[in-house]
Amino acid sequence: MRMRRKKHLNERIEKVRDVLIEMQCRGEDVFAPLHEDKFFNSQRVFGNNNPLYIEIGCGKGGFAIKAAKLIKDINFIAIEKNPNVLVTGAEALMKDNLPNLKFCIGEAENLTHLFKENSAERIYLNFSCPYFKKSYFKNRLTYSRFLKVYRQILVPDGEVHMKTDNQNLFEFSLEQFSQNQFHLKNISLNLHQSGFKDNIMTEYEEKFVAEGLPIYRLEAVNKKI
Repeated sequence: MRMRRKKHLNERIEKVRDVLIEMQCRGEDVFAPLHEDKFFNSQRVFGNNNPLYIEIGCGKGGFAIKAAKLIKDINFIAIEKNPNVLVTGAEALMKDNLPNLKFCIGEAENLTHLFKENSAERIYLNFSCPYFKKSYFKNRLTYSRFLKVYRQILVPDGEVHMKTDNQNLFEFSLEQFSQNQFHLKNISLNLHQSGFKDNIMTEYEEKFVAEGLPIYRLEAVNKKI
């Protein structure tokens, strides 16, 4: 079921502009030039050159806010394509006033409109939509067209950390990462029974764990040729 548009969404977005960064868009002209001054610049956004971690499909931002509170020497950008969802996290961030986190409205395929090559040390994919219909598999955030974008913006040996409750998506993702020059490590078929430390739980994860469902997790290392 599609989420009902929040009341006064545009006004609410305007009130959280201080914690948002903009992803430039080419619109209908896919060959339009990108503006140099609109690419991510760590000094301009965060006032430092700390390592950058990106969460793609951040939803309401619970994971990103927890992570930014715990890991203060890392800069975080949490990206969500649906402003109707993201605004909740942005409003929470306005109250918390965390200096190392920003939100961004945008889509994964357009990450290179914001980030230059070798920009990020880590990408998080937390409980991405599994797109159950076989005809929709190219929309999965671990499909090869997305992995090529991640490889471009990640530094050499940068990592993608993925978690999901969906076994089919996990198996699909293992195959896609392997076929796209990522090296896999720390693969878990039941994260909460694995003894893995320093896990930051999302809202979905808390729900699934309470229901006794296994959480699948992997780390994929960007080995550039």
